Amino acid sequence: MPGRNFLFIPGPTTIPRRIQNAMSVEQEDMRAMDLPEFTKPLYEDMKKIMRNKDGRVFIFPSSGTGGWESSIQNTLNPGDKVLASRIGQFSHLYIDCAERLGMEVIKVEEEWGKGVPVEKFAEILANDKNHEIKAVFATHNETATGVVSDLKGVRDALDACNHPAMYHVDSVSGLASIEFDMDAWGIDITVSGSQKGLMLPTGLGIVGASKKALEINKEIQGCPRCFFSWEDQIMANDNGFFPYTPPMNLLRGLRESLNMINEEGLENVWARQNRMATAVRKAIEAWGMTTVATEPKFQSDTVSAVRVPEGFDGNEVARHAYKYYNLALSISLADIAGQAFRIGHMGDMNELMVLIPINGAEMAMKDLGYPIELGSGVAAAQEYLRNTKTDRLA
Repeated sequence: MPGRNFLFIPGPTTIPRRIQNAMSVEQEDMRAMDLPEFTKPLYEDMKKIMRNKDGRVFIFPSSGTGGWESSIQNTLNPGDKVLASRIGQFSHLYIDCAERLGMEVIKVEEEWGKGVPVEKFAEILANDKNHEIKAVFATHNETATGVVSDLKGVRDALDACNHPAMYHVDSVSGLASIEFDMDAWGIDITVSGSQKGLMLPTGLGIVGASKKALEINKEIQGCPRCFFSWEDQIMANDNGFFPYTPPMNLLRGLRESLNMINEEGLENVWARQNRMATAVRKAIEAWGMTTVATEPKFQSDTVSAVRVPEGFDGNEVARHAYKYYNLALSISLADIAGQAFRIGHMGDMNELMVLIPINGAEMAMKDLGYPIELGSGVAAAQEYLRNTKTDRLA
């Protein structure tokens, strides 16, 4: 098919040309004597994205799943109790990872479309008088449902009963796109990946550890580990190197990604992502549809899960758009399979780019007999974007 494929899934996201160019370099010696001049500032700038002043960052050649494993293996012992909620497919997989590594997970089931159930967590933590719960897991942005959670609320619940449990957060599809602050929200572990808001290919699992998490790592035996060992990373990273061969091209790309985010300003990135997401939500409303997220406070600024009318298959919208319009949207998964389709709108995104998936989704839905008016969603998004525009040259 002539022309290009348009990628609007919730990760991997479109890679800007600047980052592609930064990765298109000759292979280099990962033990070169001047490598620390590159690596040490890279770690410090990654910490700034997480708002993690006194802790440290580990970067593994993996996906976010590797980050889950590393954070659990290095801070918890097999058999430890952890508290988590199942609010979508990726929070489900987070729980599955913990269970496979030997944790006893207290699972709180929540309606898919809502965020982490802060009130339920608060009650469970308050009743844990002997502090048997060693960690609380929260999914910042549930990619499967397009839902963002109240991370500060979880910290408040811990503080209200003076509970010492560690606070682990999966922010794979939230970091560098949605407001996030490890220090202010008392987060001990942050897990992310390279292929979402950081605008890179898949391949880097990124873990932020607080000072408290680093101390716990020293005090406990933890789970058996090798590849994801923090001890090995610390020993090598302190000198600016790695315990094994690093993906240098991805690290060069990460350097350029952080440069781009710093040039725009992290808060400006958050604001831009909110504006793009709002445009998509205006289109969904114009179609007479709703998001899977049940309330505005739960609506994600990185991915919108569009709930389709009764009698329609949302996954067929994604398949049809790909087959006929060379547009990649995402299907819905597991408990809500077929009930929605997903539009990713994170990373390198501007006004005209965000209109593409709205336009393509409209055509696909019209082809499939959806009761929508062609152009309605595009027009609603256009009107919002026109009325909120700023002078990019100012």
